[in-house]
Amino acid sequence: MLSESPSLLSAPLPRRLPSTMGLRVVEAVARHGSCSGAADELNLTQSAVSKQLRGVEQIVGASLFARNRRGLEPTEAGHAFIGPARDVLVALASAVGGVAGFRPEQPMLRLHVLPILGDRWLVPRFSRFAEEHPEIEVQFTNFVAHGTAEAADATFRFGEGDWPGQQADYLFGRDVALVAAPDLLARFGPIRDVRDIARFPVLDHPPTPLRWSEFAEANAVADLVPQRVIRFGFYALVIRAAIAGQGLALVPRALVAEELTGGRLVNPAGLGFRSRHGYWLTRPADRPPSPALVLLRDWLVAEAVGMQEAR
Repeated sequence: MLSESPSLLSAPLPRRLPSTMGLRVVEAVARHGSCSGAADELNLTQSAVSKQLRGVEQIVGASLFARNRRGLEPTEAGHAFIGPARDVLVALASAVGGVAGFRPEQPMLRLHVLPILGDRWLVPRFSRFAEEHPEIEVQFTNFVAHGTAEAADATFRFGEGDWPGQQADYLFGRDVALVAAPDLLARFGPIRDVRDIARFPVLDHPPTPLRWSEFAEANAVADLVPQRVIRFGFYALVIRAAIAGQGLALVPRALVAEELTGGRLVNPAGLGFRSRHGYWLTRPADRPPSPALVLLRDWLVAEAVGMQEAR
């Protein structure tokens, strides 16, 4: 192995030294007996291996290999060079491994995300956060049965913001719009006020507290009875069905902003209501947020505010 004597460590290094890749090429050629074998191992072309080899030979001032029937064999100079070169590579690998413990640990966040929120709002814009903070690793998980998943650093929730033991930051969702496909209005006629809804089928997702009764109350209508109610087990299907013209839906405006802008959905007569419920980012209240989570929270709030200001 390399000597660590004071005289060697204090001696000035030659001005020209082979590159690490050059040393790896020499060592690989010596083991394989060919440039092609070294090229395969190092994921280089044969011409690149040959160029690296010639560069090392020019620096040391001697040919390191000679060709015979079995391939490339080290010359006398090659034997003198290859052993120390291999020691250098081993020592370098050991040095890299030795400092691995001193590297700052990459921040990692584990987030529980509602599928509809992830699909329609978070994922389409998340690349901006990743570009701003490439040092933060983020893992997205779905809600699963209690006790079957690792604890999340933060959780996206839908509700009124009052979960026991949770610190909640409001994002968006209280602005709920009545939406319909243009084709639906063409078939059933225009909607000029809330009473016209009685002529239409409506789409409902019972687990989501965006009740039609809340809409009726907000619009001062006591007896809103639609033509029929079509219920879905997944909220994403409510939006899909609305786009397909199957009925009217109540949807947080931010989740269908693209469809409203593009005309695939419309907001008849501007009808909607201000809901008590919305989307929140929550975290355990019994521990302070990590710096990475603070960055994410601030970015999410800024995105939500910017989205509302752009309307």
